[in-house]
Amino acid sequence: MAERPEDLNLPNAVITRIIKEALPDGVNISKEARSAISRAASVFVLYATSCANNFAMKGKRKTLNASDVLSAMEEMEFQRFVTPLKEALEAYRREQKGKKEASEQKKKDKDRKTDSEEQDKSRDEEIDEDEERLEEEEQNEEEEVDN
Repeated sequence: MAERPEDLNLPNAVITRIIKEALPDGVNISKEARSAISRAASVFVLYATSCANNFAMKGKRKTLNASDVLSAMEEMEFQRFVTPLKEALEAYRREQKGKKEASEQKKKDKDRKTDSEEQDKSRDEEIDEDEERLEEEEQNEEEEVDN
């Protein structure tokens, strides 16, 4: 846990970016208002986390999951955010699945490339051995002819 209340505040850069995206162009916000929004956002996050933790505890779990957060939003009477949150969660899961599949494909391609390189190396070694054998045979034939 945080030792000081200030440790619980969200980063100012994040709060500023969110505020700028939410306000129309040309609208400014005072430093005091930005600080108040930052504190309110921190309190909201703490409250939502506490509510979600209650759902996890009811489920006899120590790990909060997305369904705990969604249930907490409903309990806190923020039902209108549940649908957008579910959509964002699905988009996140699709993105993660795509990244995982891309990573697995990259690993397979790398393994195939390694296998192919090993086969090429093996073939090259066989060819070198055959060439050495042929050279030795030619030398032996020349020695036999000379004798």
